[in-house]
Amino acid sequence: MPITVEPSSLSLNDVHRLLKLQKQSNGLFTDFLTLEPLTDFEQQDLSRIRSDFERYFNAGKISEGLVKFLTLAPLMRLAGFYDTPIRLTMEDVIAIAIEDEDISIRGRMDILAVNNAQATTVPPFWILVIETKNSLVEVFEGLPQLLSYAFKSLEQQTSVWGLATNGLRYQFVHLKQGTPPSYQLMPSLSLNESEASIRLLQVMKAICQLENFQVKAPA
Repeated sequence: MPITVEPSSLSLNDVHRLLKLQKQSNGLFTDFLTLEPLTDFEQQDLSRIRSDFERYFNAGKISEGLVKFLTLAPLMRLAGFYDTPIRLTMEDVIAIAIEDEDISIRGRMDILAVNNAQATTVPPFWILVIETKNSLVEVFEGLPQLLSYAFKSLEQQTSVWGLATNGLRYQFVHLKQGTPPSYQLMPSLSLNESEASIRLLQVMKAICQLENFQVKAPA
């Protein structure tokens, strides 16, 4: 009987070994996305999100739940993730069987955005997988979990975006099918820096617009 492990217990080396996942050199957002200028309204709303978070951050630790409420929820709404045909889910269970190791990786994703417009017989296209941490945890500590969850989508599509965040720092990662499958880290972004926060919203908007991509199963 396979041993079940939680993604939170895995190191990055564990993820590389178990999933046969290879890290490539760091990438650029513009290699994959078209980033459009923000409107005045978007910049004003972004400024409010940044100010709200800073007020709580200056007062002390911000829990995972409050990180989702203060930053991710308003950012995702502003980026278009609340619009049809996108569907957001939370705490979805994923399971990955590692047959040659007799191990099963099983855990719950924090937030998943999928394209809900496809026929029920077609697996939904995963747009963005998000792993959140409290504000005192370094975002890279969430990378093994994020990669494990996002890797599951490569069974049905050619690539997927992931995001690990503690509310202040935002680390995007791009995974793709291949032999072996691989991932690239994107430039880290910070909500409390004006230009970086603008780039953050631009990236989220561009990823949101990928919802019409077609699912392609592995060859």
